[in-house]
Amino acid sequence: MIASPSSPKMTPQQYLDWEEQQPLRYEYWNGEVFAMTGGTIPHNQVAVNLATLLKNHLRGKGCKILTSGAKVGIRTDGPFYYADLSVTCDPRDRTARQAIYYPCLIVEVLSPSTESTDRGQKFRQYRRIATLKEYLLIDPDRMSVECYRLNERGNWELIHSFIEEPAPADCEVFLSSVDLQFSLTELYEDIALYGGEEEM
Repeated sequence: MIASPSSPKMTPQQYLDWEEQQPLRYEYWNGEVFAMTGGTIPHNQVAVNLATLLKNHLRGKGCKILTSGAKVGIRTDGPFYYADLSVTCDPRDRTARQAIYYPCLIVEVLSPSTESTDRGQKFRQYRRIATLKEYLLIDPDRMSVECYRLNERGNWELIHSFIEEPAPADCEVFLSSVDLQFSLTELYEDIALYGGEEEM
């Protein structure tokens, strides 16, 4: 994410109208826009793998599985972010065109340039979404998934699933927001992990 200091502050509607005309994607926060940067091949692959698992599981259940080209709005007046993946099963998002506002699951794939924002500012804002039940942070270079889940007391708890090399056994991830269980080897299928010694 790169700030665009030359752009004047915009209202949320000005941003939504302006961004539709731009060749690049921009996030919006506090009246300012931020250009989105590209990711690595493993970053993209792990997002595709999870999107495939989600789509196969949720087919016919009235849910939308959205990738990094879809905006998540914290409120109708912003901020607006591009999550790597988001899932909404809320009927209020069924006809959404510019952004969804009622996701149950948001996923960010970590990168050196965005990790602090994903863990800090974005997570603080995402927690303001009343329908959000889980927030997933995925490391594209190592088998590591952090799932922040809203518990019955209204607190966010962390469930960390990971495999250290050499791994004697697989590890399962359960997403209660969409009732989906999958293994880390499924999530990291065909990805050359950091070090490049072998592919899964």
